[in-house]
Amino acid sequence: MFRLRTPAIHLYAPAEIAKVRRAAQAAAQVRDRVAEAIQPGMSTLDVDNLAGVFIRETGGVSGSLGYHGFPRQICVSVNDEVVHGIGRAERIIAPGDLVKVDVVVDIDGFFGDTARTICAGFPEPAGLPGELMRVTREALAAGIARAREGNCVNDIGTAVERVAHCAGFSCVRDMVGHGCGRKMHEEPEVPNYRQSGKTPRLAAGMILCIEPMINVGTWRITVDAADHWTVRSADHSLSAHFEHQVLITDKEPEILTYGQN
Repeated sequence: MFRLRTPAIHLYAPAEIAKVRRAAQAAAQVRDRVAEAIQPGMSTLDVDNLAGVFIRETGGVSGSLGYHGFPRQICVSVNDEVVHGIGRAERIIAPGDLVKVDVVVDIDGFFGDTARTICAGFPEPAGLPGELMRVTREALAAGIARAREGNCVNDIGTAVERVAHCAGFSCVRDMVGHGCGRKMHEEPEVPNYRQSGKTPRLAAGMILCIEPMINVGTWRITVDAADHWTVRSADHSLSAHFEHQVLITDKEPEILTYGQN
């Protein structure tokens, strides 16, 4: 999700795609098992520890643990925390909290990356939390629908932003989607808004993580001054995050992390 600098875009061969697909399916399985296990009263560290067990059961390892010093198995972010939340024993999940789980699994050097938002204790939340989750899922679907050979990266971001803005919400601009396969973060960057100028053209064999991060209020964010990881909406408004890893083909885009997301 950090802004990238390396210019090369890798087109994956069939043998590589099979290995990425395996890692992506493992990440999706962990994502959904963790999401289903979250209950009010758990700490975010409980959630992280559970994710660690589930990741090991896939035969993989966490792609997040140790990444630039990140100290946990997955990212667990609550309410106004957009992404990169660190599991903590003192952070207790309350009924109605929006909890975002962002899972990266590394299997034999290939990465699966996916995220999901749930409302603790409320499978079908009403009101603003439910609306925010619905819109973010719809924005993700709109972005994926534009992830076709011959389109460009900007088509994805434009579609995501349109859905969010029509609902009166905002797309985080300083955190982006990205390529993912042999590394967790690869080119190209995949912003969730319309950019000016040319953006990379999509070609079969590209693997992208499309991940709308949508806030109720401002798109602006802050990074926690103490842990240097946790990203929050600058106005502390609610935020939701959904992410799929997608293969560009010569036909329909393939969602590699398909599951309950």
